Amino acid sequence: MKENSVMLARRVLFLLALAVALLPFVAQAQSKSPEAIVRENVNEFMEKINGREDYYSNNLDELKALVNDSLNDVADFRYIGASVMGSYFRNATPEQRSRFADVFRQTLIDTYTRGLVTFDYDELRVLTDQRGQRYEDQASVDMEVVANNGQVYPVSYSLRLSDGEWKVVNVIVNGINLGLTFRNQFDQSMRENNRDYDAVIRSWSPEIGVDELEQGGSA
Repeated sequence: MKENSVMLARRVLFLLALAVALLPFVAQAQSKSPEAIVRENVNEFMEKINGREDYYSNNLDELKALVNDSLNDVADFRYIGASVMGSYFRNATPEQRSRFADVFRQTLIDTYTRGLVTFDYDELRVLTDQRGQRYEDQASVDMEVVANNGQVYPVSYSLRLSDGEWKVVNVIVNGINLGLTFRNQFDQSMRENNRDYDAVIRSWSPEIGVDELEQGGSA
């Protein structure tokens, strides 16, 4: 049971890592549909990782730097950070908002980098039957990750069109809305720390419950 939980945790880390790793490619072909961008670049990204898992396992700092550099111009962590802070964003100082965005970014990069080198998968597939866009500036792209044991993990990317560029702003893994999960964790931490922003930012460490992800959700 413990081994299964460890393997599931590794799979979850990989799914999260994939979400971040795709971000650098999203800005490369804005004339294409969000589905086409994700489909083409899932393949391109995995070609960079396949066969080099052992190397990156022993050179995590190099992989971390690669992910970090790639995100510089394309990931709007201030937008995502504001969403995670939720209603608390309004009363935070500009310095606290900026600091949380930086801390949030770094903790995710650290977690995702480790996930990239630990997951064993058989197939990544972007679904051919995609949902239609309800709004011109918002889109969703659905895909599946098939583990070696046959377990299928549905992943849905939420994209937002900003200044003419599609960017991933949220991910739903196995029905669990990660953005909402992180927001709830921030809220809980604020309550536990008597709404001390600085204490919450210092101790921020995003967590996804293994049991929660295994059971899935209905997001």
